[in-house]
Amino acid sequence: MANVMASDAIAGVYIVEPVVHGDARGFFVETYRRAWVPGAREMIQSNRGDRQAGAIVGLHYHLHQADYWYVPFGSCRVVLHDLRTGSSTDGATQVIDIGRRADGTHDHTGVFIPPGVAHGFAALSDMTITYLVDGYYNPTDELGVAWDDPAIAADWGVVDPVLSGRDRANPTRSAIEPQWQPHAALRT
Repeated sequence: MANVMASDAIAGVYIVEPVVHGDARGFFVETYRRAWVPGAREMIQSNRGDRQAGAIVGLHYHLHQADYWYVPFGSCRVVLHDLRTGSSTDGATQVIDIGRRADGTHDHTGVFIPPGVAHGFAALSDMTITYLVDGYYNPTDELGVAWDDPAIAADWGVVDPVLSGRDRANPTRSAIEPQWQPHAALRT
């Protein structure tokens, strides 16, 4: 059974350390189970992204969608920031390194991210990320906040980041328009 821990920094975030079963042939790992996250809806879509070392993706957030991230190859630094006004952890930032460790082993950590929590990652090496979502793509629920917002003060672990135009254009937290501001009442 996996070791599932509620984040002590951001309400509704869960960190999963699954059990790895291995032998001379290789290994098997169950990377996600809905029962691990209390109240989670069914994940209905799976996505994969390959990124080169130095790439930053985010910070993105959704008002209606949860994500579950897993890195099967390489390593990344996950940055989370609670944007939910009125949340007990509003304004908290959490950084988690997942994937391949410095000693060459792989930690197989998964991260559940509820609606209203901004999320992004920096590729610390060439990497692959898979993510499950509990809602189909909805362009009106694809929102963002500046990756380099001084109010968030995230340590991305990357010196000269490669960013998309979208991520360069995201507003600071203080400039998010009221209709796009998450609230604590969002489903976690």
